[in-house]
Amino acid sequence: MKKKSRLPVEDYIDGVLKGDRMVLSRAITLVESSLPSDQMLAEKVMEGILPYSGKSIRIGITGVPGVGKSTFIENFGKILVERGHQLAVLAIDPSSQKSGGSILGDKTRMEALSSDKRAYIRPSPAGAALGGVSARTREAMLLCEAAGFDVVLIETVGVGQSETAVKGMVDFFLLLMLAGAGDELQGIKKGIIEMCDALIINKADGSNVEAAKRAKREYANALHLFPAKENGWIPQVKTCSAIEKSGLEEIWTMIDDFRDKMTKNGFLESNRQEQRVNWLQEHIRYLMESSFFHHSQVKKRMEELLPGIKSGKFSAIAKARELFDLFLKNRGND
Repeated sequence: MKKKSRLPVEDYIDGVLKGDRMVLSRAITLVESSLPSDQMLAEKVMEGILPYSGKSIRIGITGVPGVGKSTFIENFGKILVERGHQLAVLAIDPSSQKSGGSILGDKTRMEALSSDKRAYIRPSPAGAALGGVSARTREAMLLCEAAGFDVVLIETVGVGQSETAVKGMVDFFLLLMLAGAGDELQGIKKGIIEMCDALIINKADGSNVEAAKRAKREYANALHLFPAKENGWIPQVKTCSAIEKSGLEEIWTMIDDFRDKMTKNGFLESNRQEQRVNWLQEHIRYLMESSFFHHSQVKKRMEELLPGIKSGKFSAIAKARELFDLFLKNRGND
């Protein structure tokens, strides 16, 4: 299939800064591309828009499948746009590990919000990236900020402990939970609980209201056992019903209060500074790994070694060193 033509760097930058949705989408597609030529172009685009980014509140929303993330985001998002905010939603869909295909169904699940001109929803495949987020979610977030969106929601896949990687790219980390699913504290990941800034028990409606109240008390008691956060924020536990739109206003008030306090005490900026350094280190690791595995001589030698590795004839550790030394010796000859 023929690759869609790319725009000049200036056209991407100008279009994004003007809030052109089509150019914004094309810019995100560009940064998501794994083609070397696209990556070089994407780097120039990101350099151009960077001074205009950073003015949003970045909110990560995670939770197990079935907790109602999409319904929550749609109705929460409606409240935000009615308040005058420009909202961007980066919805990360699960990808097939075999085909690489992605469901990309969030636009259909958020039909009302996706048709609102004050909101922009961008579904992206998670691919092989860890953490329940796309490998280029950070760049997409910065592009949305440069396009004028002042609230960015990142909806993650919600599968496994690596989900906590989203914490490293947002200001506020919101964990959605369910009540009435057995022991409320059984099986939840301690790491996620420690990292969240708020724990929201969704689906607190109908016959589930009392169960949600009990879960709220149990989670609140559990949070008191964790060490105090360095930013001085005390994680809050709240209940809501996304489908009935109850409790959503209070959640935004809480997030707004968080932003105000973290801005005043300097933590918001210091946290972002630390995140930028982490992003630098992660991208260096990505570039090194990509260079290593795409090196022709490394690929050839690895194919020769694989049968012996699989059979147990060769030591994986020793052969990893051999491949790495081969890469270092020939890294300029590919």
